[in-house]
Amino acid sequence: MNVTLNLVQMNRNFELDILRGLSIALMIVVDAPPDKIYDILQHAEWEGMTLADTIFPAFAFAMGASATFATARHQFSPTKIFRRTGFLFLAGFLLNVLIYFCFSQEHIRLFGVLQRLALTYFFGILILMKLKNTAKISIAAFLLLLISSAGFHIYAPENSFSETENISRAVDYIFPGVNHIYMMTQDPEGLYGTLSGTASMLFGIVAGKILMQNKRRKLILYGAGILICGYCWSYFDIIAKKLWTAPFALLNAGGDMILLAALGMLFEFAPCVKKIFHPFDSLGRNPLFFFVASNVAVILLCAINISDIPALIMLYHKTCQGIFGSEMDVLLFCISWLIMWLIPAEILNRRKIFIRL
Repeated sequence: MNVTLNLVQMNRNFELDILRGLSIALMIVVDAPPDKIYDILQHAEWEGMTLADTIFPAFAFAMGASATFATARHQFSPTKIFRRTGFLFLAGFLLNVLIYFCFSQEHIRLFGVLQRLALTYFFGILILMKLKNTAKISIAAFLLLLISSAGFHIYAPENSFSETENISRAVDYIFPGVNHIYMMTQDPEGLYGTLSGTASMLFGIVAGKILMQNKRRKLILYGAGILICGYCWSYFDIIAKKLWTAPFALLNAGGDMILLAALGMLFEFAPCVKKIFHPFDSLGRNPLFFFVASNVAVILLCAINISDIPALIMLYHKTCQGIFGSEMDVLLFCISWLIMWLIPAEILNRRKIFIRL
């Protein structure tokens, strides 16, 4: 894994760092529950969307917006693109290897969150370098969504989005094979979803280009248009995070654009509010590092048993259980867990250390 320590502060977009930080913060909360938590913080079982389902696409979107700012500062070489793609994929795979050894699983899963980010980054950056124009990138994003949607309908015209019969599941069974996918059923970060996942990143690239022009109202209008497209598309395709369907990608991208613009306007008209969001800014400076670190910590705490009880659950029993009542206790524990990670995030930010995976 290649880690770069940047000891010099670079020009950054504050609201974009906040969006990244909020995404990682919610990821940390959603990945840590030691018991049942509120439904809104659990992923939808199949169709529909919860707050938890908005986190991953928001980060893919933010990755696209960040790429726009990065390409404005320097040119991406093919070597650099391949290297970062490889590092991200390897980091995700090593997390799966850790799970394999900690829980004595029979097979190692190939794909995951970081692997999906690696592939969407690779294809998204290539499209950005080739097209550059905002309109062309938008067209490319919609074409990817059309191809993805068409695949579902062509493969299973009678019931295109069945849990047991869909093109994404079929691709998983071919590669990487049933023994190397999530729960040996269907991989929510499988290969086919890379099509629409890349579209999410491309919409982020478009948002980044509009932000660089400082046209936040235009970003709101663009986001509203994409939301309308997503709503209309939902009459033909289901909204499903596990399949990363076209309406799912559109609704998230549109919402992220509006949120990004709203944050920018808020900070412009009330600069003092930045202090409230500062912890998320710190987390957003090293998002992937804290995603990996928090996941490793959760895996190890679940693997280590204390009196035949996983350490994470024991920690919950000794701290938050019984304070308010079931779901609220779990939420309090998860928020406490998040605060613990905000402390090192602040330390790294103050020392201007930015760890890039």
